[in-house]
Amino acid sequence: MARYWRTQGPVALITLTNPPVNALSAAVRRAVTDVLCRALADDEVKAVVLCGENGQFSGGADIREFATPLSGPALVSLVHDIEASEKPMVAAIEGVALGGGLELALGCHYRIAHAKARLGLPEVTLGLIPGAGGTQRLPRLIGMPSALEIITTGRHVSAQEALKLGIVDQITDDNTVETAVKFALSVIGRPLSSRRLSERAVVCPVDVVGVLEAGMARVKRRACGASAPVACVQALTAAATLPYSRGLEKEEHLITTLMDSSQARSMQYCFMAQRIAGKWSLPSGARWSNSKPTAVHRVGVVGLGTMGRGITVSLVRAGISVVAVETDKKQMDMGKQAVLGMLERDAQRRGDTGTRGHPSTHLLTFTLSMQQLGNVDLVIEAVFEDMPLKKRVFTELCRVCKPDALLCTNTSALDVDELSAVTHRRPLVVGMHFFAPANVMKLLEVVCGPHSSPEAVATAMTLGKRMGKIGVVVGNCPGFVGNRMLMLYLDQAHFLLEEGATPEEVDQALEEFGFAMGIFKVSDLSGLDVGWRIRKASGLIGPNVDPKAPSRRRQGNRYSPLPDLLCEQGRLGQKSGRGWYLYDTPGSKEPRPDPAMRRFLQEYRSRYGITPRHIHAHEVIERCTYALANEGFRILEEGVAAGPEDIDVVYVFGYSWPKHRGGPMFHAAQVGLDRVLQRLEHYHQLHPDTPHLQPSPLLRRLVKEGSPPVHQWREHVRHMHSHL
Repeated sequence: MARYWRTQGPVALITLTNPPVNALSAAVRRAVTDVLCRALADDEVKAVVLCGENGQFSGGADIREFATPLSGPALVSLVHDIEASEKPMVAAIEGVALGGGLELALGCHYRIAHAKARLGLPEVTLGLIPGAGGTQRLPRLIGMPSALEIITTGRHVSAQEALKLGIVDQITDDNTVETAVKFALSVIGRPLSSRRLSERAVVCPVDVVGVLEAGMARVKRRACGASAPVACVQALTAAATLPYSRGLEKEEHLITTLMDSSQARSMQYCFMAQRIAGKWSLPSGARWSNSKPTAVHRVGVVGLGTMGRGITVSLVRAGISVVAVETDKKQMDMGKQAVLGMLERDAQRRGDTGTRGHPSTHLLTFTLSMQQLGNVDLVIEAVFEDMPLKKRVFTELCRVCKPDALLCTNTSALDVDELSAVTHRRPLVVGMHFFAPANVMKLLEVVCGPHSSPEAVATAMTLGKRMGKIGVVVGNCPGFVGNRMLMLYLDQAHFLLEEGATPEEVDQALEEFGFAMGIFKVSDLSGLDVGWRIRKASGLIGPNVDPKAPSRRRQGNRYSPLPDLLCEQGRLGQKSGRGWYLYDTPGSKEPRPDPAMRRFLQEYRSRYGITPRHIHAHEVIERCTYALANEGFRILEEGVAAGPEDIDVVYVFGYSWPKHRGGPMFHAAQVGLDRVLQRLEHYHQLHPDTPHLQPSPLLRRLVKEGSPPVHQWREHVRHMHSHL
């Protein structure tokens, strides 16, 4: 777990050994403590270099130990022992130094980093704060404003930025350990008092109180109810206003409180769910992860609308050559300008200002001819969401692409199997559903049709990972996982308006629950006409629907016409300056309550004899979130997703479900499945024409079996499928 040997005379080398990222487990902490004592007691050792095995310094704490009582030496004590050493301690940072790994390095007197290393204190993303002195040492090293930003966001810092900030003393492109050993030899005998961060004063601006107050206000706006970012500011405030020892006591108190919180459990579940979701196939199919992906060097993107532009940028960022095709010259020119603009802004953010544009623009080819797709390995179709149009594109792709090229569709809801039927290569057709904006959003739903080969799915997942996406394999059904569930969430929000709520009341309840934006604000942002077109295409609006019914029925089921009526009035959201809210100008992003909307809802209810009632915030949350979870159980029953983790990853990373709530399935487990079942039965009794409020058989089965923890649901689902 830690090796110790002498190298180059008076310098001892201590190597962390716990692959893959040298997590600081109890065994590692114990081993490091032991070998450190040996090094410090050895009179021939004059300096120590601390490094990690296999090109990684340390990824931090072992998250699996969070749920168990602390064993072995505490990391905070180990860091203090390193800092207190009378022999120079030098950290040789390769790969990553994250969380406890960076705190360990901050205990060293000097830090040398490889040019490709990444550093950070990401504990806030796990519902925690740095707990081994990070909130007290970092502001003493780089100043309060920079420490505040890094700790409250949890972002990773490049080696170059770390050097500018003063986190590291030197960066190198050469062998980091050898460089650190040479550096250690050069500092033997130098005084170490000024290098011990706990003995320094915090570097504060004159108006540090104002900086911290502004930071707290900013964090609270962004946190949406999450406790950890607020606790980060509280710990940093202690660093600025208290002696080091008392600041450390405050840090310990805060992390102890957070460690036992439901929010921390939820966020740590999200962390593990990402890894679980990436390893599983559908219950009904082969494991894609056991299949060898096809090598992808050159990708075609068909369509340079909003989605196509974002996909193209993501591919180029990953170093992949792209042939971008548009059939309209004006649209191609607009798309090209937008793509190059996004890449140029990327370059500016990264400091690549020597030449205009992004250094990878040589990877881009823009064309009006599909013929130029003849040598690509994979094509991503990103044209308008229209099945006949997509079929024409796929027919043409079959004609121009090489026989083994994969054909992927970016459809958000259409039948991938129906689309593949127009090709002669159905095993090579999969869905790659990106989320807008595709150059920003992390989620990728990889849709496995009944004919999609495991190799094709593996290739799409591997490509998504290269693009920095979080991939989830899902089955082929209308809306797949995310949008299928979203429709029911929207339905409940619309029904609540019919029954007496306002858009502001519904959104406020959802935002207090933790969503960054309520559902009606999101709808205005996306554009109400998008869903309107889909409903028209699906037949929800048409001759089979009674347009005069207060809640239109289709096959006896409740359906609200409210969003359709708004679209008929030209209220399309932000783009038109009016939607569920009012905007100062078309395109403005600041929503204001619209008195005309209140009159519209009052007239609607009056016309159809609906007596409005007061709707409490808890009913908004229950009906919206339990409807989501209930449909998630149905998705598991049908084998469209392999487990609850897949569904939760889709909602956290694709639909901004609050991380500190874990995802709709985890949230249902936290509330208690028996409680969710009882409330769904209650609401379904009140609204029998709303079938998605009828509890799913899987939910009933899990309650009957004693409400097992969420990580056991996969086995229950497999068992259920095996008996069908």
